[in-house]
Amino acid sequence: MPESEDPDWGQFASQEQSLHRAALHLEYFTVVYNIFEAVVSIAFGNQAGSIALIGFGLDSVVESLSGLVLVWRLRKYGHFSQDEEERVDRRAQRLVAMTFFILGAYVFYESLVKLITREVAHPSSAGVVIALLSIIIMPVLAWKKQKVGRAIGSRALIADSKETLACASLSVGLLAGLVANALFGFWQADPLVGLFISLFLFWEGYEGLRA
Repeated sequence: MPESEDPDWGQFASQEQSLHRAALHLEYFTVVYNIFEAVVSIAFGNQAGSIALIGFGLDSVVESLSGLVLVWRLRKYGHFSQDEEERVDRRAQRLVAMTFFILGAYVFYESLVKLITREVAHPSSAGVVIALLSIIIMPVLAWKKQKVGRAIGSRALIADSKETLACASLSVGLLAGLVANALFGFWQADPLVGLFISLFLFWEGYEGLRA
């Protein structure tokens, strides 16, 4: 019996398509949420003079770019050979990695300037809300990505799930800095968290190039 007429094969193919659709929807959500997070974080970060919040927003910009690369790969599933997809994916990831380095350098410089000149950031309740949202949403999203990634055997999606989880930990650092500044007047927390975020951006860039 031809594979196309085999009921078991048809069921398997249907499950594969369903899982790839689920993976695609997860990446769509990731891109949309990160764009929202970037716009809100950068806008309110500028308003409050918070380099930590701006850096968090810039990280979200790059995460959305990385998500778009994965969306492309998932949409091209079955259209090209695995080697062709991975070759283009590597080129795109290298470009994303370079973006991490550029933004990391900016956040690092601005954080140092704020520490040296003692430029105090204003408390940002909107920043606290966006950090809390990320702490709640990102771990769940990472878990779903890892579950679907393992089901379809996608190393790219599994790697992306780890990146999403890392963003959740970044949110914890951001929240700590914003709360320390708002409640205790520890203004140094903001540029210090900015420095931490810049190191995170450098590390993400390094990981992207190494991969």
